[in-house]
Amino acid sequence: MEDDVKEKLDKLKDIEVSSKRQLTGGLYYTIAGIGLIMSLFHAYVLLFRALDPWLFRSTHLVMGGLLLFAVVPGWERASRVRPHPVDYLFMAALIAPFVYVFSDLESVIYRLGVDPTGMDVLMSVIIILVILEMTRRVAGLGLLITVLCFIAYGYFGYYLPGILHHKGFSLSRLLTFVFTVEGILGIPIFASATYVFLFILFGAFLDASGAGRFFVDFARSVAGSRRGGPGKVSNVSSSLIGTVSGSAVANVVVDGVFNIPMMKASGFSPRVAAAIEAMTSTAGQLVPPVMGTAAFIMAELIGMSYGAVCLAAIIPSALYYIAGYFMIDFYAGKTGLKGLPRSELPSFFRLVAAKGFLLIPLAVLIFCLMVIQMSPFRAVMWAVLVLIGISLFNAREERLGLGKILHVLCIGPQGVVEIVTTCAAAGIIVGVVSLTGLGVKFAMVVISYSHGSLLLALFLTMLITIILGMGLPTTASYTIAASMLAPALVKLGVPPLPAHLFIFYFACLSALTPPVAAAAYAAGAIAKASLWEVGWTSTKFALAGFVVPYMFVYGNALILMGGWVAIGTALFSAILGTILLAGAVQGWFMKIGNLNYIERLFFLGASLLLLKPGWMTDLIGLLVIAALFLFRWIRARKPSGAIVGVGSN
Repeated sequence: MEDDVKEKLDKLKDIEVSSKRQLTGGLYYTIAGIGLIMSLFHAYVLLFRALDPWLFRSTHLVMGGLLLFAVVPGWERASRVRPHPVDYLFMAALIAPFVYVFSDLESVIYRLGVDPTGMDVLMSVIIILVILEMTRRVAGLGLLITVLCFIAYGYFGYYLPGILHHKGFSLSRLLTFVFTVEGILGIPIFASATYVFLFILFGAFLDASGAGRFFVDFARSVAGSRRGGPGKVSNVSSSLIGTVSGSAVANVVVDGVFNIPMMKASGFSPRVAAAIEAMTSTAGQLVPPVMGTAAFIMAELIGMSYGAVCLAAIIPSALYYIAGYFMIDFYAGKTGLKGLPRSELPSFFRLVAAKGFLLIPLAVLIFCLMVIQMSPFRAVMWAVLVLIGISLFNAREERLGLGKILHVLCIGPQGVVEIVTTCAAAGIIVGVVSLTGLGVKFAMVVISYSHGSLLLALFLTMLITIILGMGLPTTASYTIAASMLAPALVKLGVPPLPAHLFIFYFACLSALTPPVAAAAYAAGAIAKASLWEVGWTSTKFALAGFVVPYMFVYGNALILMGGWVAIGTALFSAILGTILLAGAVQGWFMKIGNLNYIERLFFLGASLLLLKPGWMTDLIGLLVIAALFLFRWIRARKPSGAIVGVGSN
């Protein structure tokens, strides 16, 4: 079984290599050189000496772009061993605008977007075209078309009627405004350069120390023997891997290559196995301490520390996984699925004794971020140093010696190319939204159509965010939705943190929502199941999780805003409500067994009452479910009064 785990996890490397060039010979040393310079540059700037924002963000974008054009082929038949001359052309085109800007920085930055020269416009056009090509290579046509639509709106919006109309801007002003710290070099790329890069390096160090395999083994030892064990293993391992991956699809690939075959072998249908993996992997972006790039952007937008955002996300992410656990448990109970034999599972105590040190750096990171409120990059630095120090006391092949450290510093930055691209593309969109005032107009639309109803405004926000997220990375969908929809929620009385967290939550969940469900389709491909069916089934399994954002908007105690009594009460009722909702969705509940449609309606009503904040609704919900249990108990009694097994299935 241990060899099987290694074989499954090794498939991840094959999947990654299939879409990238093989790093051999001169290309390897070129990439390693760029990666090492990038790692040392970021460490120096973030830990020792700050640089001008233009210089720092531009260098981050240029280095990320150079890695992208060197590693990612531009078309299907392009060479997998060396860059094409076209790639070198794009590299030169990426560097040229920034060389131009820094040749006369003070003058150029004051002209861009206000009174640009012809050369300013040309350089802006070049950098926009390069970013569009970067977007096409790593994010696909969905984000590329979205960016083009926003650019077109910035120019042609003058001709549109109604609320979409704006005063109009010349093409020169529009394009050069996008090439500023209000656009391409704005908050998204700032978050990527300042926070995300070091977290990616931290994930690379963990991966080099064997964390991916340990997380899967840890989940198997904890949940593998329970009812529907393989599905619960996915629930646990996805939450652990999600703490450092911050990507739904990456989580599916890492976790799913092992968990999906294991679920299928234990009796789960391919469709359900893939749906469970998609459901559990999607929420990895919600789990602190690494919540994906969008969470860093959120911290900047609302002016809070990243640690505070992580703290706020603890209970909502836990509720999602609690709901997922019981969805799997009740499905397994309804279909008679068992757990795995203990003989096929690793020993929990032996595993923790041998590999438990890998949890210490995560604990250090969480402590530094959330308890002592250390800056994210210093928290990552201490977590990496602790990981390196602890690894020296383990077997030789598991130690992070000088060779492994150097390898991570050289190759680890490859993980940033997609994020740099997405953030730069999102910056173009944010620039257009800022210039045209589109965000304020969207807020007016939401408020107008909701007629002042917060519930309806939240529902509209959810729909728009999910639609934006279809085919777009979470970073892009959150950034767009937050810039346009968060002001409406704030105007309706929602504090900024829950408003942005609500949008972030559904930007993440869009990865499993049909018709374009990236995480569900990735899982379906591994399971060899119908992608369309997997998408809808994963949405059903995640249904309880869709309610969680509404809960913390109406009850801020669930994001730790309030006293401990209020937080404890809200948490208890929320957990019970999610469990009852899982029972209503699956039509099965522990100690009762199968539920008929009337009973499922009672469960649904009780769950919604418990999920809505307030002691009165909680009390009514408890009375409703207590009455149902009492009715079932009375019905199960024999005429003689002897009590028989209740609802055994």
